[in-house]
Amino acid sequence: MEVELRNSVTKENLMRAFAGESQARNRYTFAAEQAQKETMPVIEAVFKFTAAQEKTHGQVFYQHLKDLAGENIQIDGAYPVDIKPCATDLLGLARHNEYEEFENVYPAFAEKAKEEGFPQIAASFNLIAQIEKIHGDRFALLEDLVKKNQLYVSDVKTGWMCMKCGHVYEGLEPPKKCPVCQADQAYFIRIELTPYTTAKICGLSC
Repeated sequence: MEVELRNSVTKENLMRAFAGESQARNRYTFAAEQAQKETMPVIEAVFKFTAAQEKTHGQVFYQHLKDLAGENIQIDGAYPVDIKPCATDLLGLARHNEYEEFENVYPAFAEKAKEEGFPQIAASFNLIAQIEKIHGDRFALLEDLVKKNQLYVSDVKTGWMCMKCGHVYEGLEPPKKCPVCQADQAYFIRIELTPYTTAKICGLSC
């Protein structure tokens, strides 16, 4: 059943997705500010990193609406109010929201887009849903590490990178102070959570 975009449900779903991604970007920016207040630079960095990706998701959905430029699209929708005084709680809320998009929201939007004859839009919903799962998994891992007091402790020897200067240390936990820039231990992040880096690049045992 092919329909014109302006007469479709997909048009509204795109705008819902754009609104949702835009709000997620702001929520994660706010969460990063909370993590900064709690001196949790690793959590702050992950929230900012994810917020930037949500901005791109929003742009993808928005660009699918380019043929309707200049028009107004009215939608209804429910969006979360994630206000908590603790960065750890915000990790849990973010995890829940990302999994909701992955499991329910975007698959349903993709199915409707496919039904209405918009395969490229359906593909965007499905592909971004998979990214949201990665986001959810990342938030879940960090939430678990924080709750178990293992954000800076490992059961096995691993690599830790100082986010300020890039120094890499191998051990069960990072040093209390970076030997290069004297940054606090809180600025160290596990190598496997560091973008663009692998153990091999750092000369660590795999």
